Amino acid sequence: MPPRRAAPTGLLFAIAAYGAWGVIPLYWRLLSSVSPVEILAHRVAWSLVFVAALVLAMGARAELLRALRDRRTRAMLAASSVLIGVNWVVFIGSIQAHRLSEASLGYFINPLVNVALGVVVFREHLRAAQRVSITLALLGVGILVASSPTFPWIALVLAGTFAAYGLLRKLAPVPATVGLLVETLLLSPLALGYLAHLASSRAGAFALGPVTLALLALSGPLTALPLVWFARAARAMPLATLGIVQYLAPTLQFLIAVFVFAEAMPATRWAAFGCIWLALGIFSADFVRALRVAAPAARAVGQPPQE
Repeated sequence: MPPRRAAPTGLLFAIAAYGAWGVIPLYWRLLSSVSPVEILAHRVAWSLVFVAALVLAMGARAELLRALRDRRTRAMLAASSVLIGVNWVVFIGSIQAHRLSEASLGYFINPLVNVALGVVVFREHLRAAQRVSITLALLGVGILVASSPTFPWIALVLAGTFAAYGLLRKLAPVPATVGLLVETLLLSPLALGYLAHLASSRAGAFALGPVTLALLALSGPLTALPLVWFARAARAMPLATLGIVQYLAPTLQFLIAVFVFAEAMPATRWAAFGCIWLALGIFSADFVRALRVAAPAARAVGQPPQE
């Protein structure tokens, strides 16, 4: 894409990815009769089929071979594949255990980790409005953690694994789709071996009929597309900006947990979410303003707008 389109296009990819992740709990609840580990195996297997077809259609075989031949790239994608695998299992397990609100807390914490990584690793600069919004978000997350009746290990695991995954995907010098294909290739031996064992013994989803198997097959594109969109966004946007946009997913998850799954919602959590939503509003308004200011100046000198 042209450089000056990178920031707004990256924002659109981020909104698409986080919006999809926000409503996906509705889909995983349909598969509550299947164990999280088996769902993970199906996600890997069907994602491999779907993403391999995408890479072939895009004519990206040369990029795939380069990624597989480069030792550093393979190591980074091996680490990212483990991180996303753990993240998937814990998230699906939290939905089946009726703890989606705790999972949404993890994804509210995660943007703060992204902001810290952006400032520490990439020396990203925060404007005044961004600092205000992050302070409000920290206050909201602090209230959420303090009001939790148990140690929020689900939230912390989800926040840590996905923040580290985003950092590795930003650093890995591979296109989004190719990187995802390498990740699924690395996870596929274990996944396919496990599914072969279940199929041979007619256990798990293989004993539940074609409807369940069809839903699991659909998990391939439902898994792959948001990850491709996320990787495109991570390479086009500063981590600080990406971290704030991420609040879209846990907000939707939280609303589903409360109004669809009927999970408990104390008053303290409403206050915390209010702080976080206000933070998102401030950051979004500042982001739009910065793009409007930067675009005319950048066109005047022939340079892409900077955030």
